Amino acid sequence: MKKTSKTTAFWCKAAALAVGVPAAAVLLGLAVYAVVIQGANGHIVSDGEIRRYLLHVPPGYDPALPTPLVISIHGFAEWPAHQAKISHWNQLADEENFIVVYPAGTGFPKRWRSNGGDDTDAQFIADLIDQLQAEYNIDPNRIYANGLSNGGGMSFLLSCKLSDRIAAFGGVAGAYLLPWEACQPVRPVPAILFHGNADPVVPFEGGPSRSFDIPFPVINDWVGILAERRGCEAVPDALPQQGEVSGVRYSGCTADVVYYTIDGGGHTWPGGGDMPRWLVGHTTRDIDATRLMWDFFVQHPLEK
Repeated sequence: MKKTSKTTAFWCKAAALAVGVPAAAVLLGLAVYAVVIQGANGHIVSDGEIRRYLLHVPPGYDPALPTPLVISIHGFAEWPAHQAKISHWNQLADEENFIVVYPAGTGFPKRWRSNGGDDTDAQFIADLIDQLQAEYNIDPNRIYANGLSNGGGMSFLLSCKLSDRIAAFGGVAGAYLLPWEACQPVRPVPAILFHGNADPVVPFEGGPSRSFDIPFPVINDWVGILAERRGCEAVPDALPQQGEVSGVRYSGCTADVVYYTIDGGGHTWPGGGDMPRWLVGHTTRDIDATRLMWDFFVQHPLEK
C-alpha cells in the first residue's frame, strides 16, 4: 500500500477547506482513493491521455446476444468503485444481464468537465463506447448514461453531445451547469431525474451552496426548461406518492421526462449505499433510483 505524498496531503487539505469538509475526513478518503486508483480495471488512451474505468460484466453475459450498456458516472471528488457501491448497478446488472461501466474523471480531486467549455470528457466516453463495442456485443440501441452530482451533469452533457448514441439518461442530485445554448442534440434524449429538496451540496433552490460558490440552477426551473425544449405540456401528470418521494411525468413530449423530488432528501442516491449523513444529508429508502432508472431505460431504446 503506497503512502500518500506530502504534496497529495497538501492538496487533500486544500480541497477539504475549499468545500467545507473536515480535512482529516477528506485526507483519509482521498488517500484510500489514490491508492486504489478508484478501483479501475481498464484504461484507454483518449485525446492523448490515459483514461481509466471500472467494468462489470454480468456472469450471464452471452457474446452471441446484443447486450445493453449502462454508463454510471461518479460525482466530484469520488471514484468509479464508490459509484458502483452507492448505486448498486452491479447487482441489478447481474439480475437483468446488462454490462455496466464506471468511467473515471480527471484532475485532483477527480471531476468532470460538464460546463461545456471542453469536450474532452465527452470524447473519452465516445472512445470508451467504441472500445467496449469492439470487445463485447453491445447493443447500439441500448446504451444509457446516468450519474450523481457532477456525474449527473456529465450525463446531461452526453445527452447533448452524444445524442445519437445515448438512448436515455438519468441524473441524481445533478449539477446541471451546461448552458442551454451549448445543448444542441441531433435528437431529444429521454430523461429521468431525482433531487432532494434538502440537498446541501447542489441546492434544490439553486445558487451557491456551502461547498461550492457556483450559480447552480433552481432544479424545478431547470427540469421545466428541459421539458419545454422537448415540447412537453407545461403541467406534468403526478405520479403516485411513495413516502417521502413525489414524482411527475411530462406528457406530449418528443422525448419523455420523469422527475422525482425527495422531501428532506440530501445529496444522496435514493435507495442506494449509505453515505455520511453529516456531510450529504438524508438518504431515502422509499424508492430505488437505480431500479426506476433501469425500468425507464428499458422503455426507451434508441430509435434511429
